[in-house]
Amino acid sequence: MPTTTHYLDHRVDPRLTIAASWTSMLFLFVCVDLFSLYRKDVRADLEAGKVAAFTIGQGYLLGVILYVAVPSLMLLLSLVMPARVTRAANIAVAAIYAVTIAASAVGEWTYFVVGSVIEVTLLVAIAYQAWTWPTVTDSLPTPRGGQWRHTGQNQLDLEVAEHETTTGR
Repeated sequence: MPTTTHYLDHRVDPRLTIAASWTSMLFLFVCVDLFSLYRKDVRADLEAGKVAAFTIGQGYLLGVILYVAVPSLMLLLSLVMPARVTRAANIAVAAIYAVTIAASAVGEWTYFVVGSVIEVTLLVAIAYQAWTWPTVTDSLPTPRGGQWRHTGQNQLDLEVAEHETTTGR
């Protein structure tokens, strides 16, 4: 008789999931932009000193480096900031970047749109992971099969299953 192998699976810390998602998004971010350099129209615009509606200059390049620096720093900050701040920052930054990336993909070639859709999907995953961040009550042990519930500000009560209360266990 064949035996079934059961694998031990642990919940991954949301900080690691979010940091990994920022890393994946940044890889795609860079690849999509680099692949654009293979296009004649993009190279011609660059030679003319333009990118889309922008003139390439110090102001534009400073804006670009700041735009790329934010998600790069979110990778680190997601690992080191307090949970409450990390949660809020990831929701806000992911939402802003999802909108800007989606807007930049309008009218672009298919590779750019596909890359942007994947980037936006990763950003939605970041925001979702931050939104559903586990609370202390999700990880507290519950004796006798009970469940924790909030009873007021910073108050926790243990609800014990009905049958355990009546049986005296």
